Amino acid sequence: MSNKSLGIFYGIVGVILFSSKAVMVKLAYEYYVDTLDLLLFRMLFSLPFYLFILFLIRKKKPSIQINLKDYAWLFLFGFVGYYLASYFDFLGLNYIKAGLERIILFVYPTIVVFLSWFFFKQRITKVQSVAIIITYIGVVITFWSELDITGNGVLWGGFLVLLSAITYASYLVGSGWLIPKFGMLRFTCYAMIVSTTCIMVHYLIAGSWQLWEYPPPVYLYGFAMAILATLIPSFLVSASIERLGASNFSILGSLGPVSTILLAFVFLNERLTYWQLLGMMVVIFGVTYLSIQRKKRAKA
Repeated sequence: MSNKSLGIFYGIVGVILFSSKAVMVKLAYEYYVDTLDLLLFRMLFSLPFYLFILFLIRKKKPSIQINLKDYAWLFLFGFVGYYLASYFDFLGLNYIKAGLERIILFVYPTIVVFLSWFFFKQRITKVQSVAIIITYIGVVITFWSELDITGNGVLWGGFLVLLSAITYASYLVGSGWLIPKFGMLRFTCYAMIVSTTCIMVHYLIAGSWQLWEYPPPVYLYGFAMAILATLIPSFLVSASIERLGASNFSILGSLGPVSTILLAFVFLNERLTYWQLLGMMVVIFGVTYLSIQRKKRAKA
Protein backbone atom coordinates (compact mmCIF):
# COMPACT_ATOMS: atom_id res chain seq x y z
CA MET A 1 0.00 0.00 0.00
CA SER A 2 1.40 3.39 -1.02
CA ASN A 3 2.03 6.18 1.46
CA LYS A 4 -0.93 8.16 0.08
CA SER A 5 -3.28 5.17 0.20
CA LEU A 6 -2.19 4.49 3.76
CA GLY A 7 -2.91 8.12 4.62
CA ILE A 8 -6.41 7.85 3.15
CA PHE A 9 -7.04 4.63 5.07
CA TYR A 10 -5.84 6.18 8.34
CA GLY A 11 -7.97 9.25 7.71
CA ILE A 12 -11.18 7.33 6.99
CA VAL A 13 -10.80 5.07 10.03
CA GLY A 14 -9.88 8.03 12.24
CA VAL A 15 -12.89 10.09 11.13
CA ILE A 16 -15.29 7.17 11.65
CA LEU A 17 -13.90 6.45 15.12
CA PHE A 18 -14.14 10.11 16.10
CA SER A 19 -17.72 10.16 14.85
CA SER A 20 -18.66 7.20 17.04
CA LYS A 21 -18.25 9.34 20.17
CA ALA A 22 -21.68 10.96 19.91
CA VAL A 23 -23.35 7.56 19.53
CA MET A 24 -21.55 6.20 22.61
CA VAL A 25 -22.60 9.26 24.62
CA LYS A 26 -26.24 8.76 23.64
CA LEU A 27 -26.04 5.05 24.53
CA ALA A 28 -24.55 5.90 27.94
CA TYR A 29 -27.27 8.48 28.56
CA GLU A 30 -29.84 5.68 28.38
CA TYR A 31 -28.53 4.69 31.84
CA TYR A 32 -29.18 8.22 33.20
CA VAL A 33 -25.51 8.94 33.71
CA ASP A 34 -24.62 12.50 34.69
CA THR A 35 -22.94 14.51 31.93
CA LEU A 36 -19.97 15.50 34.06
CA ASP A 37 -19.52 11.93 35.31
CA LEU A 38 -19.44 10.58 31.76
CA LEU A 39 -16.96 13.22 30.61
CA LEU A 40 -14.76 12.44 33.61
CA PHE A 41 -14.80 8.73 32.76
CA ARG A 42 -13.72 9.49 29.20
CA MET A 43 -10.78 11.63 30.27
CA LEU A 44 -9.61 9.52 33.21
CA PHE A 45 -9.59 6.33 31.15
CA SER A 46 -7.50 7.97 28.42
CA LEU A 47 -5.13 9.86 30.76
CA PRO A 48 -2.75 6.91 31.54
CA PHE A 49 -2.13 6.37 27.84
CA TYR A 50 -1.21 10.01 27.22
CA LEU A 51 1.09 9.96 30.26
CA PHE A 52 2.73 6.81 28.89
CA ILE A 53 3.26 8.49 25.51
CA LEU A 54 4.90 11.45 27.25
CA PHE A 55 7.17 8.99 29.04
CA LEU A 56 8.16 7.37 25.72
CA ILE A 57 9.08 10.70 24.10
CA ARG A 58 10.66 12.22 27.21
CA LYS A 59 14.18 12.14 25.70
CA LYS A 60 13.09 13.83 22.48
CA LYS A 61 13.63 17.50 23.23
CA PRO A 62 11.68 20.23 21.35
CA SER A 63 13.73 21.87 18.60
CA ILE A 64 12.55 25.34 19.67
CA GLN A 65 13.11 26.74 23.14
CA ILE A 66 9.90 26.82 25.19
CA ASN A 67 9.30 29.47 27.84
CA LEU A 68 6.75 29.96 30.63
CA LYS A 69 4.51 32.05 28.37
CA ASP A 70 4.25 29.14 25.93
CA TYR A 71 3.06 26.87 28.72
CA ALA A 72 0.48 29.47 29.75
CA TRP A 73 -0.88 29.54 26.20
CA LEU A 74 -0.89 25.75 26.11
CA PHE A 75 -2.98 25.68 29.30
CA LEU A 76 -5.44 28.15 27.77
CA PHE A 77 -5.81 26.13 24.56
CA GLY A 78 -6.17 22.88 26.49
CA PHE A 79 -8.89 24.52 28.59
CA VAL A 80 -10.76 25.91 25.58
CA GLY A 81 -10.18 23.25 22.94
CA TYR A 82 -10.48 20.05 24.95
CA TYR A 83 -12.30 20.89 28.17
CA LEU A 84 -14.90 23.51 27.15
CA ALA A 85 -15.51 22.06 23.69
CA SER A 86 -16.06 18.57 25.11
CA TYR A 87 -18.24 19.77 27.97
CA PHE A 88 -20.53 21.83 25.71
CA ASP A 89 -20.77 18.91 23.29
CA PHE A 90 -21.70 16.37 25.98
CA LEU A 91 -24.29 18.77 27.42
CA GLY A 92 -25.82 19.37 24.01
CA LEU A 93 -26.24 15.66 23.38
CA ASN A 94 -28.77 15.59 26.22
CA TYR A 95 -31.16 17.47 23.95
CA ILE A 96 -30.43 16.63 20.32
CA LYS A 97 -29.79 13.56 18.20
CA ALA A 98 -26.28 12.33 17.45
CA GLY A 99 -26.69 12.98 13.73
CA LEU A 100 -27.68 16.61 14.22
CA GLU A 101 -24.83 17.11 16.69
CA ARG A 102 -22.27 16.02 14.11
CA ILE A 103 -23.77 18.29 11.43
CA ILE A 104 -23.58 21.34 13.71
CA LEU A 105 -20.01 20.51 14.76
CA PHE A 106 -19.08 20.12 11.12
CA VAL A 107 -19.41 23.88 10.51
CA TYR A 108 -16.27 24.59 12.55
CA PRO A 109 -14.11 25.27 9.42
CA THR A 110 -16.36 28.22 8.57
CA ILE A 111 -16.07 29.46 12.17
CA VAL A 112 -12.29 29.28 11.80
CA VAL A 113 -12.62 31.63 8.81
CA PHE A 114 -14.69 34.10 10.87
CA LEU A 115 -12.31 34.02 13.83
CA SER A 116 -9.24 34.46 11.60
CA TRP A 117 -10.93 37.51 10.09
CA PHE A 118 -11.97 38.96 13.47
CA PHE A 119 -8.72 38.45 15.39
CA PHE A 120 -6.05 38.41 12.69
CA LYS A 121 -7.76 40.58 10.05
CA GLN A 122 -7.41 37.87 7.42
CA ARG A 123 -9.60 38.76 4.48
CA ILE A 124 -12.62 36.53 3.81
CA THR A 125 -12.39 35.57 0.15
CA LYS A 126 -15.27 35.13 -2.27
CA VAL A 127 -14.81 31.35 -2.16
CA GLN A 128 -14.97 31.38 1.64
CA SER A 129 -18.08 33.56 1.59
CA VAL A 130 -19.84 31.19 -0.82
CA ALA A 131 -18.86 28.16 1.28
CA ILE A 132 -20.08 29.81 4.48
CA ILE A 133 -23.44 30.73 2.95
CA ILE A 134 -23.93 27.21 1.54
CA THR A 135 -22.95 25.58 4.83
CA TYR A 136 -25.30 27.63 7.00
CA ILE A 137 -28.19 27.17 4.59
CA GLY A 138 -27.68 23.43 5.11
CA VAL A 139 -27.61 23.83 8.90
CA VAL A 140 -30.85 25.86 8.83
CA ILE A 141 -32.58 23.23 6.67
CA THR A 142 -31.51 20.41 8.98
CA PHE A 143 -32.13 22.32 12.19
CA TRP A 144 -35.58 23.57 11.16
CA SER A 145 -36.72 20.05 10.33
CA GLU A 146 -35.40 18.79 13.67
CA LEU A 147 -37.25 21.61 15.45
CA ASP A 148 -40.51 20.54 13.86
CA ILE A 149 -39.99 16.98 15.07
CA THR A 150 -38.71 17.35 18.63
CA GLY A 151 -39.85 20.79 19.77
CA ASN A 152 -38.10 23.80 21.30
CA GLY A 153 -35.78 21.76 23.55
CA VAL A 154 -33.55 21.22 20.53
CA LEU A 155 -32.75 24.95 20.42
CA TRP A 156 -30.78 24.76 23.67
CA GLY A 157 -29.00 21.57 22.62
CA GLY A 158 -28.13 23.03 19.24
CA PHE A 159 -26.80 26.19 20.89
CA LEU A 160 -24.59 24.16 23.25
CA VAL A 161 -23.13 22.12 20.38
CA LEU A 162 -22.56 25.35 18.43
CA LEU A 163 -20.61 26.65 21.44
CA SER A 164 -18.56 23.44 21.24
CA ALA A 165 -17.82 24.13 17.57
CA ILE A 166 -16.85 27.75 18.36
CA THR A 167 -14.51 26.78 21.20
CA TYR A 168 -12.89 24.05 19.10
CA ALA A 169 -12.44 26.48 16.20
CA SER A 170 -10.88 28.98 18.63
CA TYR A 171 -8.43 26.28 19.68
CA LEU A 172 -7.49 25.57 16.06
CA VAL A 173 -7.01 29.26 15.23
CA GLY A 174 -4.97 30.03 18.33
CA SER A 175 -2.83 26.94 18.74
CA GLY A 176 -1.44 26.64 15.22
CA TRP A 177 1.70 28.61 16.04
CA LEU A 178 2.26 26.72 19.30
CA ILE A 179 2.08 23.12 18.07
CA PRO A 180 5.39 23.26 16.12
CA LYS A 181 7.16 24.42 19.28
CA PHE A 182 6.08 21.42 21.35
CA GLY A 183 5.57 18.90 18.57
CA MET A 184 2.20 17.32 17.78
CA LEU A 185 2.50 14.38 20.19
CA ARG A 186 3.77 16.40 23.13
CA PHE A 187 1.26 19.21 22.60
CA THR A 188 -1.69 16.80 22.36
CA CYS A 189 -0.65 14.94 25.50
CA TYR A 190 -0.15 18.15 27.48
CA ALA A 191 -3.48 19.56 26.28
CA MET A 192 -5.30 16.37 27.28
CA ILE A 193 -3.70 16.48 30.74
CA VAL A 194 -4.84 20.11 31.10
CA SER A 195 -8.35 19.13 30.05
CA THR A 196 -8.48 16.24 32.50
CA THR A 197 -7.27 18.50 35.31
CA CYS A 198 -9.98 21.07 34.49
CA ILE A 199 -12.67 18.39 34.48
CA MET A 200 -11.45 17.05 37.83
CA VAL A 201 -11.58 20.54 39.36
CA HIS A 202 -15.06 21.01 37.88
CA TYR A 203 -16.12 17.71 39.40
CA LEU A 204 -14.75 18.64 42.82
CA ILE A 205 -16.93 21.75 42.71
CA ALA A 206 -20.13 20.46 41.08
CA GLY A 207 -19.85 16.68 40.81
CA SER A 208 -22.59 14.28 41.87
CA TRP A 209 -20.11 11.97 43.69
CA GLN A 210 -21.89 8.91 42.33
CA LEU A 211 -19.04 7.64 40.21
CA TRP A 212 -19.29 4.02 41.35
CA GLU A 213 -23.06 3.67 41.37
CA TYR A 214 -23.63 3.14 37.65
CA PRO A 215 -24.23 -0.18 35.87
CA PRO A 216 -21.23 -1.78 34.10
CA PRO A 217 -22.20 -0.62 30.57
CA VAL A 218 -21.62 3.02 31.57
CA TYR A 219 -17.98 2.30 32.41
CA LEU A 220 -17.58 0.28 29.23
CA TYR A 221 -18.90 3.18 27.16
CA GLY A 222 -16.57 5.56 29.01
CA PHE A 223 -13.59 3.32 28.29
CA ALA A 224 -14.64 2.86 24.65
CA MET A 225 -14.93 6.64 24.22
CA ALA A 226 -11.49 7.09 25.76
CA ILE A 227 -9.76 4.53 23.54
CA LEU A 228 -11.84 4.10 20.37
CA ALA A 229 -13.21 7.65 20.02
CA THR A 230 -10.35 9.70 21.51
CA LEU A 231 -6.92 8.08 21.78
CA ILE A 232 -6.69 5.92 18.65
CA PRO A 233 -8.32 8.36 16.18
CA SER A 234 -6.20 11.27 17.46
CA PHE A 235 -3.06 9.45 16.26
CA LEU A 236 -4.69 8.08 13.09
CA VAL A 237 -5.71 11.58 12.07
CA SER A 238 -2.22 12.92 12.82
CA ALA A 239 -0.73 10.12 10.69
CA SER A 240 -3.19 10.87 7.89
CA ILE A 241 -2.42 14.61 7.94
CA GLU A 242 1.31 13.82 7.88
CA ARG A 243 0.88 11.75 4.70
CA LEU A 244 -1.84 13.73 2.90
CA GLY A 245 -1.58 17.27 4.21
CA ALA A 246 -4.23 19.20 6.09
CA SER A 247 -6.14 20.28 2.97
CA ASN A 248 -6.55 16.75 1.62
CA PHE A 249 -7.50 15.42 5.02
CA SER A 250 -10.16 18.10 5.50
CA ILE A 251 -12.00 16.62 2.51
CA LEU A 252 -12.03 13.22 4.22
CA GLY A 253 -13.59 14.98 7.20
CA SER A 254 -16.80 15.20 5.16
CA LEU A 255 -17.34 11.56 6.08
CA GLY A 256 -17.89 12.59 9.70
CA PRO A 257 -21.58 13.53 9.59
CA VAL A 258 -22.39 10.63 7.25
CA SER A 259 -20.72 8.03 9.47
CA THR A 260 -22.37 9.45 12.62
CA ILE A 261 -25.80 9.36 11.00
CA LEU A 262 -25.27 5.78 9.82
CA LEU A 263 -24.00 4.68 13.24
CA ALA A 264 -26.93 6.45 14.93
CA PHE A 265 -29.32 4.70 12.56
CA VAL A 266 -27.85 1.29 13.43
CA PHE A 267 -27.27 1.67 17.18
CA LEU A 268 -29.76 4.36 18.25
CA ASN A 269 -32.57 3.76 15.78
CA GLU A 270 -32.48 7.43 14.83
CA ARG A 271 -34.56 8.33 11.79
CA LEU A 272 -33.92 11.14 9.35
CA THR A 273 -36.40 12.96 7.15
CA TYR A 274 -35.69 13.82 3.54
CA TRP A 275 -35.25 17.46 4.57
CA GLN A 276 -32.62 16.48 7.12
CA LEU A 277 -30.77 14.40 4.55
CA LEU A 278 -30.89 17.34 2.14
CA GLY A 279 -29.55 19.69 4.82
CA MET A 280 -26.75 17.26 5.64
CA MET A 281 -25.68 17.05 1.99
CA VAL A 282 -25.72 20.85 1.66
CA VAL A 283 -23.50 21.24 4.75
CA ILE A 284 -21.06 18.61 3.46
CA PHE A 285 -20.98 20.25 0.04
CA GLY A 286 -20.25 23.68 1.56
CA VAL A 287 -17.34 22.50 3.70
CA THR A 288 -15.94 20.26 0.94
CA TYR A 289 -16.15 23.16 -1.53
CA LEU A 290 -14.13 25.31 0.87
CA SER A 291 -11.55 22.54 1.37
CA ILE A 292 -11.14 21.82 -2.36
CA GLN A 293 -10.75 25.49 -3.26
CA ARG A 294 -8.21 25.92 -0.46
CA LYS A 295 -6.28 22.95 -1.86
CA LYS A 296 -6.31 24.48 -5.36
CA ARG A 297 -4.97 27.79 -4.05
CA ALA A 298 -2.21 25.97 -2.16
CA LYS A 299 -1.12 24.22 -5.37
CA ALA A 300 -1.18 27.48 -7.29
